[in-house]
Amino acid sequence: MARTRIKICGITRTEDALAAVEAGADAIGLVFYPPSPRAVSLDRAREIAAEVPAFVTLVGLFVDADAAQVEQLAAALSLGLLQFHGEESPAFCASFGRPWIKALRCREGIDLPRASRDYAGGRGLLLDAWQEGVPGGTGKTFDWRMVPPDLPLPVVLAGGLNAGNVGTAIAAMSPWAVDVSGGVEAAPGVKDTAEIQRFIAAVRAADQQQVDEQDEQ
Repeated sequence: MARTRIKICGITRTEDALAAVEAGADAIGLVFYPPSPRAVSLDRAREIAAEVPAFVTLVGLFVDADAAQVEQLAAALSLGLLQFHGEESPAFCASFGRPWIKALRCREGIDLPRASRDYAGGRGLLLDAWQEGVPGGTGKTFDWRMVPPDLPLPVVLAGGLNAGNVGTAIAAMSPWAVDVSGGVEAAPGVKDTAEIQRFIAAVRAADQQQVDEQDEQ
């Protein structure tokens, strides 16, 4: 059965990280962008990271951070993946010797095939909704039809996802992974365990639906 990977982002509390892991998340996202209501300090990130078990990827999210900060946090937390949400160049993203993905905010006119070529050294492209002055976490979806079906990099779909629409997104795009933050929250940075469970169950149901449809063909 095809399996869409799941990242729960914007984790600020240890109990929320554990709830995500228990529900079946593949990755936990920590935000290192001070303007975000989901930003965490190094000390808090250490507390969370200490509870994340083997085979769950710890992801650090950065927005135009300086190289020294990325180096420090990546080393201190043994981050498994770096996620860049600003104007970082491909060379900058690749300079830390760790797996990375580049986030792109999608709006009319974006050239996703070119971006795939530019950021070919990454492990994927994270596609989010565009909002002026906001690097991510808008809680809004974008027109998934603008994403070509044959991009050479794996697609991580973000932007306004929740338990009610993630199945439709998977049916429309078959992304490699989905990324949710606000869609499973009780308040910014405070996750709702029941919503995490509902979201992951919806992803699994969508995966099974795709398998069933393939079997019927």
